[in-house]
Amino acid sequence: MNVPRLVIAAPSSGSGKTTVATGLMAAFAGRGLAVSAHKVGPDYIDPGYHTLATGRPGRNLDAYMCGPELVAPLFAHGALGCDLAVVEGVMGLYDGAAGHGELASTAQVAKVLRAPVVLVVDASSQSRSVAALVHGFASWDPRVRIGGVILNKVGSQRHEALLREALDESGVPVLGVLRRTERVAVPSRHLGLVPVAERRGDAVDAVAAMADRVRAGCDLDALMALARSAPAVPGAVWDAAEAVGGARDGAAPRLQRVAVAAGAAFTFSYAEHTELLAAAGAEVVPFDPLRDEALPEGTRGLVVGGGFPEVYAPELSANEPLRKAVAELAASGAPVAAECAGLLYLARSLDGLPMCGVLDAEARMSERLTLGYREAVAVSESVLAAPGTRVRGHEFHRTVLEPGAGAAPAWGLHQPERRVEGFVQRGVHASYLHTHGASAPGMVRRFVERCEG
Repeated sequence: MNVPRLVIAAPSSGSGKTTVATGLMAAFAGRGLAVSAHKVGPDYIDPGYHTLATGRPGRNLDAYMCGPELVAPLFAHGALGCDLAVVEGVMGLYDGAAGHGELASTAQVAKVLRAPVVLVVDASSQSRSVAALVHGFASWDPRVRIGGVILNKVGSQRHEALLREALDESGVPVLGVLRRTERVAVPSRHLGLVPVAERRGDAVDAVAAMADRVRAGCDLDALMALARSAPAVPGAVWDAAEAVGGARDGAAPRLQRVAVAAGAAFTFSYAEHTELLAAAGAEVVPFDPLRDEALPEGTRGLVVGGGFPEVYAPELSANEPLRKAVAELAASGAPVAAECAGLLYLARSLDGLPMCGVLDAEARMSERLTLGYREAVAVSESVLAAPGTRVRGHEFHRTVLEPGAGAAPAWGLHQPERRVEGFVQRGVHASYLHTHGASAPGMVRRFVERCEG
């Protein structure tokens, strides 16, 4: 597959790569191009802004959870039929999973995709030193091709001239200059940016402002030429039906209605998960626990993913009819898969407010951020996995659940410390661990099969 593509990276977090990447996506989409948006790592929030910018699902490329061998196929799946793909990096260009070298770094993804890298540099406190910085990043790994630099937070024409003069000696072209200005208004809170679903009107304005900045300061034609210089992407195109094994017994299975929590409180999901559910024989029906007082009629299984239930605890608690419906579905033995926010929603209470009461546990906000990749093994027989099934996942929360595991725990975690966590009871599998369906399609298929029971 040969699609023009760019990886937008930076020396460190906070350099402005989200503004540049999202602005580029929107600016090129504004030219009438079909733009495919991707984000390195397990980030759930940036892809929401990417979706606004392009009108297509924002997708993640995570070499830790999915393995480096799936990065190119998943990229090709998302970029199929597009004129351009823009990949936003994570952290600094060479920063990867702790203790695993380059694994899951932006640099690794760029090498797998054979994509040129545009380095976004915060130039606010430097002039000639910018050349040494860029030279260091460009020469660190010769297999990473730094195709250009976008200078961010440039103070004046004089400052820009000094930076350009210094970079002339580096051999890396300047493809854009963004002046120091008030930051584009994208508010943050305890887990990062506020998701699009919670501020859609303001988010649309923020993405438009990013596009305006990029159009005014970047050479879009030169960036497109750089994107077109990328060779063909190696490997096959990922396919959800192939991943789950296709139809069973030579015939398409009867569709099983699976309700998937959505809305402002439950925004964390990967696009491939829904695609895998559908390929495995599910009729995926979204519902909003903040507003809907009943589960979709005929629900045979329930998926409640991640998000911010702690922000919406009063509204979730006030929707007593839906809480009761979820509890009744779980009591019936129907398959229920809950991750992180879903785990809290199934608990007895969250910050003292009643939740669904499916799990005999209490949840509360904490000052401590739990963040990082995890290696996990299934401890108990469940609707998702047989005991001994190994997965890689990610934790990302500022909440505590007491107790942290039930009589039949969901997972045994191997890093950073050994512990068991989560709950398996009847058809319920609830855990803090976020997983990527493409890395474990067998779990998705198993879940849909259990919905037939």
